[in-house]
Amino acid sequence: MNPLGLHALVWTGEWTPESARYAIERTKAVGFDLIEIPILEPETFDIAMTRQLLADNGLLAACSLGLSPDTDVSSADPAIVARGRDRLSAAIEVASGIGAGNLCGVLYSQLAKYPAPITALSRQHVVESVAWLSDQVAAAELPTSLEVVNRYETNVVNTVADMLTLLDEAGADITVHLDTYHANIEENGFIEPVQTAGQRLGYVHVGESHRGYLGTGTIDFPTFFAALRESGYTGPVTFESFSSAVVHPELSNILSVWRNLWDDSENLAEHAYGYMAEHLR
Repeated sequence: MNPLGLHALVWTGEWTPESARYAIERTKAVGFDLIEIPILEPETFDIAMTRQLLADNGLLAACSLGLSPDTDVSSADPAIVARGRDRLSAAIEVASGIGAGNLCGVLYSQLAKYPAPITALSRQHVVESVAWLSDQVAAAELPTSLEVVNRYETNVVNTVADMLTLLDEAGADITVHLDTYHANIEENGFIEPVQTAGQRLGYVHVGESHRGYLGTGTIDFPTFFAALRESGYTGPVTFESFSSAVVHPELSNILSVWRNLWDDSENLAEHAYGYMAEHLR
């Protein structure tokens, strides 16, 4: 079965020694193989502490990253693009330092609603930055996947097919990060994106249409999981869910986490593990 992962924001909105220990220990106790750690502040991330906690608990890790308006590599401003590459370099250092097996997320633009389609200049900056990123992660031997997100969170690409076009244009040896929450908005069902990605699928987020308990929204998970099984995909499948019960001071607002979809992290995690394991057998 695929390595099953859990997003750290199910447990905590911060990454202090105490909260990191709690998140890692609880993720392992529920039965997950992997914890996804968002590194929105890579410059201040405690690499040694996190690596030790992962080793102590025998838990794998993935790292995800978001770019700010001041580090958006899709910006028309070369100075902002340069700062974005600095942020990506710092994230690579964190992910490599803790021994993560994956770096994923929206590494090619700010996670935000853009007021207009992407310009030719901005797309050029994205292509150049993705090509640059591919070289950096290859040197670090860090498997990296770019997440496909919906039109309200980027204007660069919104479907798997468009992501493959971008990767080909950049000549990047980077895979696709597919997320059911976003696919539910943009894709033609849940079979096509898996088939389109094919062997270039590198990371999967499983999230319900309302980001709450799996199987309680509108996403056709039986079809999606069947498509994953039939594709031969062997990479991580990570549950991602957000509620106002656990707040990150930046990410919660970026993702519009206004509602309290759950308040029992343990119950949510146990339900997600059972649901995912059953469908992936």
